[in-house]
Amino acid sequence: MRTTSATGLWLPIFAGLCASLVSIGLARFAYTPLIPALIQAQWFSTHDVVYLGAANLVGYLIGALLGRPLARQFGNKIALRLMMLAVTAAFFACAYPLSLSWFFGWRLLSGIAGGAIMVLVAATVLPHVPASRRGLASGAIFLGIGLGIAGSGTIVPPLLSLGLQATWLGLGALSLLLTALSWFGWPEDLPQALASHEVSTRQSTPPGVYLLFTQYAFMAAGLVPAMVFLVDYVARGLGAGAHVGALVWVMYGLGAIVGPVSYGFLADRLGARSSIRLVLVVQAITLGLLAVSHSFLALAMLAVILGSFPPGIVPLALARVHELVPDHHRQQIAWSRATVSFATFQALAGFAYSALFNATGGHHALLFVIAAGAILLALLLEQAMRWLPETTEPRCCVT
Repeated sequence: MRTTSATGLWLPIFAGLCASLVSIGLARFAYTPLIPALIQAQWFSTHDVVYLGAANLVGYLIGALLGRPLARQFGNKIALRLMMLAVTAAFFACAYPLSLSWFFGWRLLSGIAGGAIMVLVAATVLPHVPASRRGLASGAIFLGIGLGIAGSGTIVPPLLSLGLQATWLGLGALSLLLTALSWFGWPEDLPQALASHEVSTRQSTPPGVYLLFTQYAFMAAGLVPAMVFLVDYVARGLGAGAHVGALVWVMYGLGAIVGPVSYGFLADRLGARSSIRLVLVVQAITLGLLAVSHSFLALAMLAVILGSFPPGIVPLALARVHELVPDHHRQQIAWSRATVSFATFQALAGFAYSALFNATGGHHALLFVIAAGAILLALLLEQAMRWLPETTEPRCCVT
């Protein structure tokens, strides 16, 4: 295990933050406030716009599967750089809606890059961070997701005043800048991580890890409706208009900024298992209230809570993996599989919710109720995990 010096500690963390900001925070979440504009500008039909949102989720699944093979082929550092360049290219390409398949392909590619980055970024940065600071470092890395969500809510509306094409080009320019700023911040690869791959995969996996995979999958299904449809629900579903929808999305973004830090604090204080249980209860209640709320104040408060979940649950689930799997290299494998589980259900849920939304003529509240049910199922799995031991191996091996 090699750690960075105190003076160089935050440079790789900053690179990780930039990667999560570009690939998830902007590439996925900036699309949500663009949905009403894409429909109104008649770039695509309402039906197509919704499915284009799901394209990114499918790509995320593909990227989660390709992340570790890409790292073995090119090394973590080069793979991360390539993925950030791919997201940047996708932004610029989406400024030109040449056809539905063209747009779908680039949205798919941005999702692939996001999934690969999510698998690789923590495994690349955290081994270089002292163990006493890894919780803080993990929260800082995934804070990029929250910053991207908040940034999309504040940057997209002014850009839209210049037109949809200018909006996509502006997002591409920001992505290019962040890619350049992070370019030399990535730490060197650790060759022993690849060398021990075969040994790691032959060791047994605690049963609680498989339950976590399933639980994480239901969390993914539960966060999709608010993530994709919140702005449209406020702007068109409630008739409040695009401006109010954008304000609610800004509140969602504020929650996303707070999420990684606050959830990490909970994990430090209560442990990852208890923290997950508490967060799931709050999220299920919030989704239920969202389905029946109409006032701006209520929607804004609920948006903050909901916004904390997508980026906040990532370091929390990662902390849970570290609780259950003592060995560092096996942690990487477990986290990769957890990301695949999350991405699979997120993609399936994206298409299922889109189909249901179109079939019901745009019934937003129904989607939020179903999402609350998915979170409740994840909570029931958390209760089941209480009956399993914390780990099957002694904690002496923790790195």
